[in-house]
Amino acid sequence: MIRTLNSASFAALFATVPKSATCRTARIHSMYDVAVVGGGIVGLASARELILRHPTLSFILLEKEKDLAIHQSGHNSGVIHSGIYYTPGSLKARLCGKGATMAYEYLDKKGLPYKRCGKLIVAVEREEIPRLKALYERGQKNNVRDLTMIDAKGIREREPYCRGLMALDSPYTGIVDWRLVSLAYGKDFQEAGGTVVTEYEASDMAMVKESPAGITDGMKYPIAIRDSKGTEVRCRYVLTCGGLYSDRLAQISGCSPDPRIVPFRGDYLVLKPEKHYLVRGNIYPVPDPRFPFLGVHFTPRMDGSVWLGPNAVLAFKREGYKLYDFDARDFGDALSFRGPAGVRAQALDRDGNLVDDFVFDVGVGDVGSRVLHVRNAPSPAATSSLAIAEMVADEVERRFSL
Repeated sequence: MIRTLNSASFAALFATVPKSATCRTARIHSMYDVAVVGGGIVGLASARELILRHPTLSFILLEKEKDLAIHQSGHNSGVIHSGIYYTPGSLKARLCGKGATMAYEYLDKKGLPYKRCGKLIVAVEREEIPRLKALYERGQKNNVRDLTMIDAKGIREREPYCRGLMALDSPYTGIVDWRLVSLAYGKDFQEAGGTVVTEYEASDMAMVKESPAGITDGMKYPIAIRDSKGTEVRCRYVLTCGGLYSDRLAQISGCSPDPRIVPFRGDYLVLKPEKHYLVRGNIYPVPDPRFPFLGVHFTPRMDGSVWLGPNAVLAFKREGYKLYDFDARDFGDALSFRGPAGVRAQALDRDGNLVDDFVFDVGVGDVGSRVLHVRNAPSPAATSSLAIAEMVADEVERRFSL
């Protein structure tokens, strides 16, 4: 299935979503029931879900950049995953399957462009076939829609220029521009009455001891979130969705720094335009159990290009998209943390083990008990974003009695 917009309608749609926030300057001592820190896809989806559930409460979303969703949410392969790979019963498995269904429904409702181009996971060596069959059984346990095993002839029928012995065919897999989706979430949040503030990097969270002058109900909002410019936003509760900075946000709220974030950059090659015909849909290898990622694969993009990748190399900066981007603190954190070398790590526990599932937690104390952290939300977080948002909202309601 393909849903596309022509160039004029796409431009009109993009003009309606907030490329940057509606305001930079929230009033000093602005007061809100809930502050969401982090304007990536998980933060935006969660803020949207919360305000739709609680329209009478006040919400603010704080983002450190000039624009929303420009880091992990805007730097990914754009795949709508179907949930094949993940351990049955894990949060990844449950949220990805549900999230994919919710994503397609949302895209159709909003008229956002996507392509349900499918995916093949191809075995090219005989020793890969048992692993492929085990992956099929896992996909069945995860209730992946329309998943089938196909032979060499079936591979050629779906991808004429692909050769293999056997493959998993997942027609439910698709592609989309996840940044465009993120901005649509932000538009929903703002239209429901939410406030978005960009260029606001949360540098401190603390309990306040008194209300601002002239404010009679200030102590109703005991948490102060401050940035380096001296601006202060007060709130009752905080939800952090900091992505690459989730561990540091936890620390400034007085919570545990674990799991730690160690950044690894994935690089892609791009097929020449005259070679795009070689690839119709996503083409993946059978995962190698020695490595905690899915392997180099072909991914078609919404703009018509085709990417090949990614690799996984240690990034010298948490937002280091260029080869020589460097940040001394980020690099020092990575080198001083004992973890596996040569793997792409979203988060590592204190023993240096890769954290493979989503992690959500709260801290202790006056501040920590009022803050819920989304600590680890790796791929397929974009696909799962609406399902994650429901779970986060449930947890916010449970812990904070909204």
